[in-house]
Amino acid sequence: MPALDICVIGSGFAGLSAATCLADQGHNVILLEKNKTIGGRARKLEADGFMFDMGPSWYWMPDVFDRYFALFGKKPSDYYHLKRLDPSYTVVFDKDDHMKVPAKMSELEALFESLEKGAGKKLQAFLSQAEYKYEVGINDLVYKPSRSLLEFIDPRLLKGLVKMDVFQSMHSHVRKFFTNDKLIRLMEFPVLFLGAIPENTPALYSLMNYADMSLGTWYPEGGMYKVIEAMVSLAEEKGVKILTDHEVEKIVAKNGKAESVLTAKGAFKADVVVAGADYHHVDQHLLDYEHRNYSPKYWEKRTMAPSSLLFYIGLNKKLKNITHHMLFFDEDFGPHAKEIYETPDWPSNPLFYLSATSVTDDTVAPKGCENLILLIPVAPGLKDDEATREKYYNIIMDRLEILIGQEVKNHVVFKQSYAHNDFIKDYHAFRGNAYGLANTLKQTAILKPSLKNRYLKNLYYTGQLTVPGPGVPPTLISGQVVANEIKKDFVR
Repeated sequence: MPALDICVIGSGFAGLSAATCLADQGHNVILLEKNKTIGGRARKLEADGFMFDMGPSWYWMPDVFDRYFALFGKKPSDYYHLKRLDPSYTVVFDKDDHMKVPAKMSELEALFESLEKGAGKKLQAFLSQAEYKYEVGINDLVYKPSRSLLEFIDPRLLKGLVKMDVFQSMHSHVRKFFTNDKLIRLMEFPVLFLGAIPENTPALYSLMNYADMSLGTWYPEGGMYKVIEAMVSLAEEKGVKILTDHEVEKIVAKNGKAESVLTAKGAFKADVVVAGADYHHVDQHLLDYEHRNYSPKYWEKRTMAPSSLLFYIGLNKKLKNITHHMLFFDEDFGPHAKEIYETPDWPSNPLFYLSATSVTDDTVAPKGCENLILLIPVAPGLKDDEATREKYYNIIMDRLEILIGQEVKNHVVFKQSYAHNDFIKDYHAFRGNAYGLANTLKQTAILKPSLKNRYLKNLYYTGQLTVPGPGVPPTLISGQVVANEIKKDFVR
């Protein structure tokens, strides 16, 4: 077949991945980005000498990035330098109770053993099982398009179904190995990236613990946006034409086919359209009624991953005894989780996360200064206003000062907040979500929104609301999966 004219909507990880893979196949690819800058939720914020990654701040699963760049004969080090963090992160349980999670496995096992007799050996057993799940899950499951159950009739998958713990929860799985409360909270923390509580997350996702503890926590020097810059460079090298400030207003379709993508700056004809923008927005607002994959009722019943209240903060001093990543678990997660998933409301006593890339990288803040990102996970769909943001800013800043034993608030020289209204304005995020669709058992694989439109033969979807799910590595994979499906469907 001759080269296809393909239009990709959205320049996040999934959109850039799809566009580059399709251009590499020899197609003519135009990528349309709503905002003035590239990167989707992974954009950067620069102000007063400070640089903040606005979205993802964790670099896990380095093998997924290696595999992506290798598709084009490249490697990450061609574009950015990675540093493994040690400690990987710190968990704060109280003012005088900070658990630094070491990168070295021998030190990690010793930490476990110090908290619970025999836990060091149990960690080995836990991670051995998790490694199997990672190998099968990441190398097999997540690269499947989930368009048919037949995809999963695979001897390796069927043979390993029990070992994959698909029908057991992370909550019960972790407690088979550990009884110490701190270790349980440490082992359950990674699944929060998947947008659901441990009770509702399949134990398959202990593979996240393997990613965390065995593969390590890394940092691309200069910030996570360096990965976006690398992907943009590669996309343009492959011939992708990227247009910013081109918000898509409508996908024009006729006779079972998307014909063009309409923006305020003109229409773009396309043989194939790949929607990397918010799936709900595309489905419910860019398509005519008869071309929508799902009903409003369907979307209302989806279990969404949390939204976030974020604060980007610049300090005019350096802080003592902080690490690159810090998780503040000084409050009980149970009530906070209930306020996210069961009775949606602003949290009474929120847990929060701190990222301080300036601890690792002196290029992201002025000399002698610190850049902080504070994040509170909150329910999607909440009423978001400045008074509420300011209330929670004061709550967590007061707690932060107590927990790290230093004055912080009086040294703030830059501050910007970001929450539901911003996610909606910038990304058309359904209910103001930050992370997409929760990875519950009922929203896994073929039970996720389909990557293919059922009424238009040339419209596909990619990103965190479809397969394989939320998170940077999955969305990077999502773009590859969609590109492969287009190749199978259109190139003979």
